[in-house]
Amino acid sequence: MTNQNLYQVGLTMINGIGDIMGRQLLQSLGSAEAVFTEKPQALEKISGIGKLLVKEIKQPDVLRRAEKELAFIEKNKLKCFFLTDDDYPKRLSECPDAPLLLYSKGNINLHAKHIISIVGTRKASAYGKEQTEKLITHLAKIFPDILIVSGLAYGIDIIAHLSSIKNKLSTIAVLAHGLDRIYPQTHRQTAIEMLENGGLLTDFPSNTNPDKPNFIKRNRIIAGLSDATLIIESANKGGSLITADIAFSYNRDVFAFPGRTTDSYSEGCNRIIRQNKAGLITCANDLIEAMCWNLPEKKVLPPTQTELFPHENEDINRIYTILKEKTVLHLNELTIELNMPIFKLSPLLFEMEMEGIIKVIPGNRYSLV
Repeated sequence: MTNQNLYQVGLTMINGIGDIMGRQLLQSLGSAEAVFTEKPQALEKISGIGKLLVKEIKQPDVLRRAEKELAFIEKNKLKCFFLTDDDYPKRLSECPDAPLLLYSKGNINLHAKHIISIVGTRKASAYGKEQTEKLITHLAKIFPDILIVSGLAYGIDIIAHLSSIKNKLSTIAVLAHGLDRIYPQTHRQTAIEMLENGGLLTDFPSNTNPDKPNFIKRNRIIAGLSDATLIIESANKGGSLITADIAFSYNRDVFAFPGRTTDSYSEGCNRIIRQNKAGLITCANDLIEAMCWNLPEKKVLPPTQTELFPHENEDINRIYTILKEKTVLHLNELTIELNMPIFKLSPLLFEMEMEGIIKVIPGNRYSLV
């Protein structure tokens, strides 16, 4: 461990400096070390930093606590990912409130080509258990490199981890506490088994208890790490729906398995499907098609409509060219690529959809037919 690591850990231990303010400090000063070595007068000029926060930054106890944490990291052979590091998970770094620092244990590839998060109720029914196991078993046959993310909780979470281990898939648990403990304790053996092909991840330092607010905070990591978040079963309220809302706010794909209207632990899934916050899936094939993961492997002849280009509308030609190059783009990405406002773009996309040139994918994404 280097001095730079000391300052990086220290940055996360300053009272009043969260992930968003910490990122702002890094952007303003260039490094975690500069936060501690910069003169107080210069720090006070940074937006949002006043005399009280400068006083907290200059507290000697901050780096002393960071030294203790570094000793814990070295003793337990943990790995750290700092926001500005090249190996920090790229998907997560795109989120505005991404953790400044992640602690991990195990053999984790956070840059896997395919990553999905699977969460749900702690009181999984036989239906939820069956759907989770079938989904993961099928995915393992088609994408053996897929990474499954969950939270090690009772119910759907632990079923997802166990199914991944059974199918030899990499799986990681995002924890709501430090890596000096496992919660719940009954899942300790599963956590140990995960270390060989996956592992444990958290943004909480050691000696952090699994308090209720921490579970809500860690949900942003579950949502931000992955390409898509899947809700297997959920009541009308619950942590998995919070994860779904966060993923939706990140413009990530969200999917849910529907259930009978009389099943209380399907109420949440049915609701977010009805509200168009989640795409409806019933099996692995639905997910694969919605994510377009199979498109590069298929050799499909273009339909007649796409062979008729150039189109008489030049803007449609531009959309076609970009989608041909990029394969799949979100609505917001299209507006940026085309430098075209949504109110002008939407009618063109609708026209192209009606002509059979493009198709809409759950999550406001578009691709050529």
